[in-house]
Amino acid sequence: MTAMDGEIARFDKVGLRYGNEREVLSDVGFTLFAGRFYFLTGASGAGKSSLLRMLYLAQRPSRGMISLFGTDAITLPRERLPGFRRRIGVVFQDVRLVPHLSAYDNVALPLRIAGLPEKEIAASVNDMLEWVGLEGRMHARPASLSGGEQQRVGIARAVIGRPELLVADEPTGNVDADMAVKLLRLFEALNRLGTTVVVATHDMHLLQKVPDSLIMRLDRGKMSDPTGALRYPPRKTQSQSRFPDMRDG
Repeated sequence: MTAMDGEIARFDKVGLRYGNEREVLSDVGFTLFAGRFYFLTGASGAGKSSLLRMLYLAQRPSRGMISLFGTDAITLPRERLPGFRRRIGVVFQDVRLVPHLSAYDNVALPLRIAGLPEKEIAASVNDMLEWVGLEGRMHARPASLSGGEQQRVGIARAVIGRPELLVADEPTGNVDADMAVKLLRLFEALNRLGTTVVVATHDMHLLQKVPDSLIMRLDRGKMSDPTGALRYPPRKTQSQSRFPDMRDG
């Protein structure tokens, strides 16, 4: 647990507008608890990506309060942002791998930026690529990987630092149904290790694949609460020594 009462994040009366346009998000309020698995749903244009950008500190709100890990994220000094961002893993729909780097080097990138020694990086990256079933593709560059393989590299890169919070923006949008379920199993495995997971999706079938998940819905920039996700108390999580082998999906 990282903050008071197990809170990972809290939004209070948050509004967001771009320029002089009407608000994209209006009076959004919710609390994310440590160790929970959340789905964020809503129609295209409902504001899901905008909300997630604020959650992983890529966008400041126009008004309201955002707390992350028990700290006011609005007034957070710029020099403290990198440290906070290292506690958050982000998976994008368009993956955003570095095209001239191999799968191994893409996954290693966050650890190299953090200044870890290469011996420690190698052990972590090899373990992570095995976890996502890509140990045999570590030298391949993104252009030679399938869409599902690219997304698994993106997930490995996002979670190699064992983040406290994982944010995934439509991560299954560019893969087939079978691969979507496999990717979801990776998120579940990470969640079982204690990471709070937030997956934005428009695929309503995925919501049934994680029985213990909580669902938040955005409708025209406002938050609704179909499963009580905004009020649900935290649960205890069971830690494991390493990532489970997910090669069989």
